[in-house]
Amino acid sequence: METQLRTYTFRVVVEPDEDRWIASCPALEPFGATTWGYSREEAFKNIQELVQMVVEELLEDGIAIPGGPSGDVEVLAGAHVAVTV
Repeated sequence: METQLRTYTFRVVVEPDEDRWIASCPALEPFGATTWGYSREEAFKNIQELVQMVVEELLEDGIAIPGGPSGDVEVLAGAHVAVTV
């Protein structure tokens, strides 16, 4: 039986905080999806990696990936690539 791929896109928030930047994923914050970096780019890279890890752990543990409030999560059938610039 072939598993259908799904693509999840999550809204993230990256904000300055004194001498660093804080990045979070509101839909996954209950699972620890908050991180930081010394630059906006570093914080964004860190949250991308953290979201990937959280989603993989949720799937491994059989926990449903949160749908979040409208606009925080989008689920697409099939494989897609998201590019943020």
